[in-house]
Amino acid sequence: MKKRVLSLLAACAIGVGLLSGCGEEDKGSVYWLNFKPEADQALQQVAKTYREQTGVEVRIVTAASGQYESTLTAEMDKSAPPTLFVVGNHAALDRWGGYCYDLKDTPVYHKLTTDDFTLYDGEGRACAIGYCYECFGLIVNKALLERAGYNVTDITDFASLKTIAEDIHARTEELGFDAFTSSGLDESSAWRFTGHLANMPLYFESRDMGGWKGDPGEISGKYLDQYRNIWDLYINNSSADPRTLATPGHDAQAEFGREEAVFYQNGSWEYSALVNDYGMDPNRLAMIPIYTGAEGEENIGLCCGTENCWAVNAQASMADIQATLDFMDWMVSSSEGTRVLEEQFGQIPFEDAQETENVFLRDAQTYLQNGNETVDWVFTYTPNVTQWRAALNSALARYSSGGDWSAVETAFVDGWNSQRK
Repeated sequence: MKKRVLSLLAACAIGVGLLSGCGEEDKGSVYWLNFKPEADQALQQVAKTYREQTGVEVRIVTAASGQYESTLTAEMDKSAPPTLFVVGNHAALDRWGGYCYDLKDTPVYHKLTTDDFTLYDGEGRACAIGYCYECFGLIVNKALLERAGYNVTDITDFASLKTIAEDIHARTEELGFDAFTSSGLDESSAWRFTGHLANMPLYFESRDMGGWKGDPGEISGKYLDQYRNIWDLYINNSSADPRTLATPGHDAQAEFGREEAVFYQNGSWEYSALVNDYGMDPNRLAMIPIYTGAEGEENIGLCCGTENCWAVNAQASMADIQATLDFMDWMVSSSEGTRVLEEQFGQIPFEDAQETENVFLRDAQTYLQNGNETVDWVFTYTPNVTQWRAALNSALARYSSGGDWSAVETAFVDGWNSQRK
């Protein structure tokens, strides 16, 4: 009898041990392959906090700068691949879509305040969700604008922007500042116009097609007249000689920081330099949409986008998938998680987002909350981007020096369509 009792106790102990082991295994674990090196230290700390609170193991591995794609490829071939990784755009989605778990109907998906930064595949699956975003538009020195007799709210479309900019330019000597900063086309600045400004005609063309979700195919250049509208306004209402734009020496950031112009096309990433390096008062800064004269533009917001999109590895175990989804939910809803995301990545599009100090991102959020139409970053679809932008840049420089606009149209449309082949 004594032996039987001991045997039963031993069996129970083994059973308890097995159950305990299963319980631990059911918790799953998280492996996040991060692609932003400067955020690594903060993410390691937040992973430690999450482990302490939940007991779930979170491993953060950060790829070296510029090496994310190759690192992801190598890690996915290992026996314990990432459960959480970054899919930055549709080109990446084309490659990694088969690994992406459908995030629809997950808690983190339902906490989104917008799905403008969600990457869907052709079947409508939510393959990756943006966990932060940046924006670009026209940065405005509100104090200078008011000295000229206007307010930010006076600018609602291209017509009102044009009227105000041309009036300021005509009174430059009297006011002591001009309308626009220089539109330099040298290597340090050309991307603002061959990438970001070119996004405007591309966006409106994509909107007419219901929004690009994959390779858009050939483009028509339907909105290039509007592209010309805004480019002419830039170069004809600035202190810079349009014939010199392709030569080095123009420094739009410094011009704006020294309060030599009211308007400066750039993005939310400029906030730190303008405030910390040039000592500008954040309360005197704002960002407004880039108006070009397209129909319905009075309803648009800022150009918002991201290459920071979370994807969950559908080939991981269900325990690891659930652990990863729980971790993502905690990151976007807890004070610890949202603080790290805001500090390291910028504004986050979730219900429990902490308010950022960056006034440009706050403006973007206001436009979103007011129901304005977010202008997507469709320039990310550009085929052979380096070659296409170089040809467009050359054509813009020739046009600004007195050449014909048709060369810009050719570089934009024919260049795009030929680069696809």
